[in-house]
Order: sequence, then C-alpha cells, then structure tokens
Amino acid sequence: MSFSLLRRRKFLVLCTNPISPQKFYTNPALISKAQQNPCPRNPLTQNPLEVLQFYALFSTQASKFHEYEMPSVTWGVVQGKKEKLVNRVIICDYLKGLGIIPDELESLELPSTVEVMKERVEFLQRMGLTIDDINEYPLMLGCSVRKNIIPVLGYLEKIGISRSKLGEFVKSYPQVLHASVVVELQPVIKFLRGLDVDKLDIGYVLQKYPELLGFKLEGTMSTSVAYLVSIGVSPRDIGPMVTQYPYFLGMRVGTMIKPLVDYLVSLGLPKKIVARMLEKRPYVLGYDLQETVKPNVDCLISFGIRREVLASIVAQYPQILGLPLKAKLSSQQYFFNLKLKIDPERFARVIEKMPQIVSLNQNVIMKPVQFLLERAIPSEDVAMMVIKCPQLLALRVPLMKNSYYFFKSEMGRPLKELVEFPEYFTYSLESRIKPRYEMLKSKGIRSSLNWFLNCSDKRFEERLEGDYIESESLGPSFCMGGKLELPGCEILSDEEDESDDDEDEVLFRRTCLKFEFSTGQFSFCTAIRLTGILVKSRGSCR
Repeated sequence: MSFSLLRRRKFLVLCTNPISPQKFYTNPALISKAQQNPCPRNPLTQNPLEVLQFYALFSTQASKFHEYEMPSVTWGVVQGKKEKLVNRVIICDYLKGLGIIPDELESLELPSTVEVMKERVEFLQRMGLTIDDINEYPLMLGCSVRKNIIPVLGYLEKIGISRSKLGEFVKSYPQVLHASVVVELQPVIKFLRGLDVDKLDIGYVLQKYPELLGFKLEGTMSTSVAYLVSIGVSPRDIGPMVTQYPYFLGMRVGTMIKPLVDYLVSLGLPKKIVARMLEKRPYVLGYDLQETVKPNVDCLISFGIRREVLASIVAQYPQILGLPLKAKLSSQQYFFNLKLKIDPERFARVIEKMPQIVSLNQNVIMKPVQFLLERAIPSEDVAMMVIKCPQLLALRVPLMKNSYYFFKSEMGRPLKELVEFPEYFTYSLESRIKPRYEMLKSKGIRSSLNWFLNCSDKRFEERLEGDYIESESLGPSFCMGGKLELPGCEILSDEEDESDDDEDEVLFRRTCLKFEFSTGQFSFCTAIRLTGILVKSRGSCR
C-alpha cells in the first residue's frame, strides 16, 4: 500500500516539475545532440486561438462557397462567466452604435467576440440588407455565417433563386436562415416536385411565397391538396396551380377553402365546374368570403342581376368576385346611361351576357360605338345592338371595318340585317364569313346572317345539302344547380360526368370556357384579349 502511494507521489512531482532534456537523457551523447538540434516549435501552436484562426484561413480557401468571405472561428474558446458578460456588453454597445436594437437578443447566445458579430453584420449588409431590415428581425444575428447562412444561401441558389435576389428573399423571410437544409428545406422541395411543380419553377414559386419553406409537410399543405383533389381537381393540374398561386398551400381547408367552395356551389355552380374553374384560376381561392365574395354577389343583385344567372356570370368571369365591384358597376352604369342611352335595367342585361364589361376602359368602349354611329346607324339601334351583343364593345375597330365593307360591297345587304344580327362582327371574315358566303352564292341560296354563320362547319354543310331552310334553334343553356342542357340532347348524367377525365374536360369546355346563355338566336364563344383582361366573346376567333 505504501509502495503504491509512493509511486503516485513521484508521478505528481514529475507532472508539476517538467524534466529538462538534460535530466531526461542519461546518455551524454544524446544530451548534446538534443542541445545541438532542439525540436523546432511552430509559433502557431503557442496559442490555441492562433491554431483556430489558421484553420479558418485554410477552410476559407478550400470552401466550396469561395464567393463568400468566411469568418474567423471562435467556437471552442473557453470563456469564464465574467468574460462572457464583458463580451456581451461590448457586442451590444457595438450593435447600438450601428443603430441595431439588441433587446431581442437578450435570451440569445451571442458570439465570443465582437469581431465575429461584426463579420455577421457586414455579411448581411453585403447581401443587400440594411440596418432597418436587421431591426425587423434581429434574431438573424444569432445565425452563424459558416454553419447557418452560407449553407442555406448555397442551397437556395442551387434550387433556382439567383444570387442577386437572395437578399430580397432573406428580407421577405429571414427565418429561413435558421433552417436546416437537410431536415427542413429539402423535404419541402421534394414535396413540391411531388406535386408536379416543374424544377425550373421551384425558385419562382418560393420567391412568390417563401413561407412555404417553414410549413410542415403533414399539415396544411397536404390537407389543402387532398381536399381540392376530392372535389374534382385533377392531380396533374395541382403543379400548375401551385406555380400560378402557391398561397393556397397555406390555407386551412375548414376555415378558408371549403366554405368558399360550398358558397359557389350554393350559387348554382356544379362542383365539377368549380373544380375546373380553380384549375385555371386558383387565385379565386384567395378571395375573402365574408369581406369580398358575398358583398360582391349582393352588389350584383342590387344592380338588377337576376339570381338565376349568377352562376353563369361567375363561371364566365370569376374575377368579378374579387373586384371593388360597387364602384365599378356604379361608374359603368352611369356611363352607359349617359353615352349609350342604356337604362339601368337594360344595363343589367348587358352585364348578365358579358360581365367583363365592368372592367373595360370607357375609352375602349366608345371606339366601336363611334364606328357604328359613323356608319349612319341611329343611336337607338346602336344601343339595341350592344344589348344583343355586348361583345361588340371589345372588338377592334380595324377588324370591324373590314367586315363592314365586305357586308356592304360584296354582300350588298341592308343595315337592318346588321342591327338584327350584330354578332356578325364577331366572326372571322377570312375563315368564316367569306368562305360560307361564296358557297351560298354558288348554290344560289339567300339566307339570314344568323342561319349561315351561327353553326359549325359540319352543320353548315348539312344545311347546304338540305332541301329546305330549317328554323333557327336555341343555343346551349346553363341550368342552375347542375347539368348542362343541349337542345335536342338529354341532360348529362352523373355517371357520364364521372366516366373519365376526357368527358370532364368536354363538360368544362362546354360550361366554363364556353359558358353559354340562350338569346333565341345564337350561341358561340370567342376569346378576345384586350386591355389586359380576358373577354369571352360570342363568335368565332378572328
């Protein structure tokens, strides 16, 4: 027992009193050799801080992110409680000197030295962030440049956000700097790719809605997608919907999406049509039901719109649900009454046939009206033409001139026929009016404009081969509450609606893209892009 204690005591003495080379080496030759060739010391090894700074310098040169200046590493430095308090006061004074309010950093672990904090601030400023931006979210100063900021920025650049826009991205969503690339960011990107969002669109989607990177996959994003698919939205259209309007991924089904869908169905829109409408215009989901949608529907009714045509109006022009509608309708109603001599009641009929009128510029409206008045058509007849075919107001005057000159010079018909069938101007002169008129002329047939223009090519050929001119029939009409009824055809059943995607698409084209209403004379649909809005016009595309 005493022997072991003696050995331990000798060992402690050796540790506390380092042995010189002369005492360690017993061989004189070895001692002289050690004195002549002492072990050289690296000055960097004298101080642990210098070792870490040397490592930081090396890692900066070898880093994959060579475009960023890497900071010096101070982690691993052991500080006492007093030193930490002193350094914290120094760092807070430095931040206050820059204009940064450090109050929110009280519970945050700050760097060991003020130099590291200075590097963080300068790095953020080089990205384009100002002191005001940092004050908006001062917690970003708790992110290590090496361990947090650079990996996140590198990944964002990799998925399609250009380096010049990284500063704006961090301004809009600074919480991303705290995220783990592997644990938090990559799963969200994989989820978006799984929804069929194009790889090249990922950066665009995130710039529109950067908060997506903070959502949990099993939460709101999954449930909103599942609900939309359950009402009939095609899974292959979810990706384009996300690209166009990614915000619906952050909407709660029970409080936002489902109440809006249920309300649209209550207006008379079938769920299939609502689904197709959302596929093409997902931004409708962003309209607030209580603050915008319901007040706009009530506004339409107050201006004389019939309840039974509300579904038709919404299907033709879904944007009407989100407009400042009362002001627009008041302005247009006054303009129509003053300039076109159309009273409020007939103005309501115009809106029912073409709801896009509420967004048309009044200067644009007057151009075709002025053209008709210059052709010696009385103002009362012009008003009747507009009521019958409001799409006249969205037509280009040069095209109307060409059609009018052909009508007068080649066809030689009286103006009365134009007044009775103003839809003539909505048909293409080269692809429909001229060819069909030449065929009628070669056969010696004289008919009304409506008879030879308002039908498909196949139907026109059948009419030419017939022995008599059949009576004019109604076009397709929309039945409130559900099915599309075509003249001479049975109402489509639920089984036919749900048979396959192709039939769903046909139903959509019939009711949403070509949403028709009966006038007793015609039914056709043309898309005219004018003044930045999409106008559904009755007629063939020019």
